[in-house]
Amino acid sequence: MKPFYILTLFLSLLSGLSACAPAPKKELLIYCGITMIRPMREIADIIEKQEDIKVIIIKGGSGNLLRSIEINGVGDLYLPGSAGYIESATEKGLIVEDNLVGYNRAAIMVQKGNPLEISNDLANLANLDYYVVLGNPDSGSIGKETRRILEEKDLYELVLQNTHELTTDSKDLVSALVEEKADLVINWYAVSTWPENEPHMDALPIEIELVVENELILASLSTAKEPELAQIFMDYAISAEGQAIFQKYGFGAQNNR
Repeated sequence: MKPFYILTLFLSLLSGLSACAPAPKKELLIYCGITMIRPMREIADIIEKQEDIKVIIIKGGSGNLLRSIEINGVGDLYLPGSAGYIESATEKGLIVEDNLVGYNRAAIMVQKGNPLEISNDLANLANLDYYVVLGNPDSGSIGKETRRILEEKDLYELVLQNTHELTTDSKDLVSALVEEKADLVINWYAVSTWPENEPHMDALPIEIELVVENELILASLSTAKEPELAQIFMDYAISAEGQAIFQKYGFGAQNNR
């Protein structure tokens, strides 16, 4: 067989294979505060099957995620740990639409069984006898909320002097207790209810006048490449089915009262 005919046959076969190859799936890119990753991943799995797409979730501290959206200029949805980040993103022209999907509140957390018999007095965070770990207000929502609470009691600067570590996000605060490094942290209440965390920590309520229900706002971004899919995801998140998922992971209104 002549080389020309061999090449033609090869190209024909290659063309046939290309025609049979499935088209790449559309991708939905979501930025999610680390604490809310579980309900968002569960909803993502549902939407992936329903729409035959791929949902990519970038998780981390809410402040760091917002900076990533600004710098990279890509992404379809954003769910930070507090509404303040949505306000900042709106001012920057990054938000198209937003909806309330859940609530969160802060709590003091100690080692399981509270072996040091620590009370829920916020002044304990300034006690030199305790190893204290807090969230960084510049990187994550729990750090920002911690600063707000302690500043209302004029304790923030004093507590900082007794803080051994400032962590990026709620996941690292969990690790500080699980690894038995910390005696005291302030973290989002929901994480203390999860099965793998519950054996390692107890949550102590913060004074009711200082605690607010932090609204969890899911927003579609002006950088979205798949705005229609973003809307489908958001519609599911605010539906009865989606709200049941947020409730299951401790982010419903009744979980935070």
